[in-house]
Amino acid sequence: MCGIIGYIGVRDAKKALINGLQTLEYRGYDSAGISYFTEGNIHTVKTVGKVSCLRDKVAETAGDDVATCGIGHTRWATHGGVSDVNSHPHTAGKVTLIHNGIIENYKELQEELAAKGQTPVSQTDTEIAAMVINDCYDGDPETAIRNATRKLRGAYGFCIMFSDIPETIYAIRNGSPLVAAHTNEGSIIASDMVALVSYSKQYFVLKEGHIAKMTKDEILVRDENGEIYGPTIHHISWDVAAAKKGGYDYFMMKEIHEQPEALRNTVKPRMVDGLPDFSADEVSDDIFKDINRIVITACGTAMHAGLLGKNMIERLCRVPVTVDIASEFRYQNPIIDEHTLLITVSQSGETADTLAALRLGKEHGCKTLSVVNVKGSSIARESDYVLYTHAGPEIAVASTKAYSVQVAVMYLIAFRFDYYTGKISEEDAKHYMSELMFTIDRVEDVLEYDNQVENIAKRLTGANDIFFLGRGLDYALSCEGSLKLKEISYIHSEAYAAGELKHGTISLITDNVPVIALGTQPDVYEKIISNVQEVRSRGARVILITGQGASVDAALCDHQIVLPEVGPLFSPFLSAVVLQYLAYYVAVIKGLNVDQPRNLAKSVTVE
Repeated sequence: MCGIIGYIGVRDAKKALINGLQTLEYRGYDSAGISYFTEGNIHTVKTVGKVSCLRDKVAETAGDDVATCGIGHTRWATHGGVSDVNSHPHTAGKVTLIHNGIIENYKELQEELAAKGQTPVSQTDTEIAAMVINDCYDGDPETAIRNATRKLRGAYGFCIMFSDIPETIYAIRNGSPLVAAHTNEGSIIASDMVALVSYSKQYFVLKEGHIAKMTKDEILVRDENGEIYGPTIHHISWDVAAAKKGGYDYFMMKEIHEQPEALRNTVKPRMVDGLPDFSADEVSDDIFKDINRIVITACGTAMHAGLLGKNMIERLCRVPVTVDIASEFRYQNPIIDEHTLLITVSQSGETADTLAALRLGKEHGCKTLSVVNVKGSSIARESDYVLYTHAGPEIAVASTKAYSVQVAVMYLIAFRFDYYTGKISEEDAKHYMSELMFTIDRVEDVLEYDNQVENIAKRLTGANDIFFLGRGLDYALSCEGSLKLKEISYIHSEAYAAGELKHGTISLITDNVPVIALGTQPDVYEKIISNVQEVRSRGARVILITGQGASVDAALCDHQIVLPEVGPLFSPFLSAVVLQYLAYYVAVIKGLNVDQPRNLAKSVTVE
């Protein structure tokens, strides 16, 4: 959740930390702070508000300080309210610490410390962690960290400085991500690669339980046994410009427009002689052998991509597919075994609930395949097989291009599985791939719908409730459209399978309630039109999204959006852009911060 960064080197540490936090602010923006060595002492500046507030406070109170080593944090509040005292970094004795994660047994530890006469000044679990490390410290930092973390339960990514060990940063993680790089300008560590890319395109992921000791000359990593460990180096395939707005008002709009490129980067490398092919990913067809059930587990938007995957795999492969919310999956004693293919989906590859679901699946002997965007992430490392979605960095909290490429990978899995089982011919498999590439070109066309959608959005900003209706693939997509709208516009929104209207939901339809109906599937088009008539007769304002050639009575809807002509199976790629635009413009017209919606953070690394 939170953004953390540590830097030591030849640059101005204060500036390096604040600039890094600016790139990480999508992970949390309740408060921000930095601590740094200056003249042999640790100095801390922190404040409620965004990183820009911290920048001003540092300029005002610490502008003349010289520093080349420090740590910084931008907070998404969990334990303790949003206040200066609860902001990170936290100091206890000789220990100054920043933290991404949650310490689950902090109350128990707090009571143990209280028995020793030690009392925290904040209400955070993080200060308790700092106090525990300080309580274990007798001059050997790595032993103190190791002994302290044995007492901690929960998720954490720590960057730690000791006041009597200047110009050195220590780091350790359990669950929460940390990536690091060393260059001739020094050493840097952060919770996300976007903070590293201006320094180096070569990085490594700190393994769980390993301790990194960072100086300006090197990063030394030791494993749980104290042995020096040489981490695997990964390469960032995008440049620093990809993590900037590039002239757009918001990252979300930039990322909507990046979808065609992201889709091509994801699909084309997996198209060999016109066929779906995972050879380059080292994913052999053995993954499908003896599989009689597929379980897709994910959270939020990634779970919605899984709903489309379920529809496509069952439709084409005739194998039963279950989609489970990852946070529920691990607690429901799932019926899975060696004949189950467990597919986990996560943009960051660090989503805590999804990682826990993956581990549970492996305990039950499932084959595991993960769809992630970050190389070297925890989910990627622990899966049997990985398919990377080459979306590049996604900064806006509301996912757009990451969702589209996740859906594309779901389609590729369906096509390859279908071809492997012999249910479709080589010619049919090539046709599906050709249709997918054609659809990506049509996504470019839908990007031109922005003005049309903006005009519709102007009529929705005053709504208290908005409902989405769809059937089949359209219902799966409507779930994502509803989530996008509610998370950035703060308008209550729900998605319903249209056939369920008469089973209770229609009681919510009153005069002028907006209903967004998706009608892109010919086989159920007449059914969805009947449902539209039902809500229309009860006073709803209807926005209807259809494919080419759909017959629509002008009196049936207030607005009709007609998509470019593609095969019905591929319409979700086009409808998704329309629904993303709709959410975006409603939020912008309401004057909201599209990229940083209230109470949310980009990467959920705690349960």
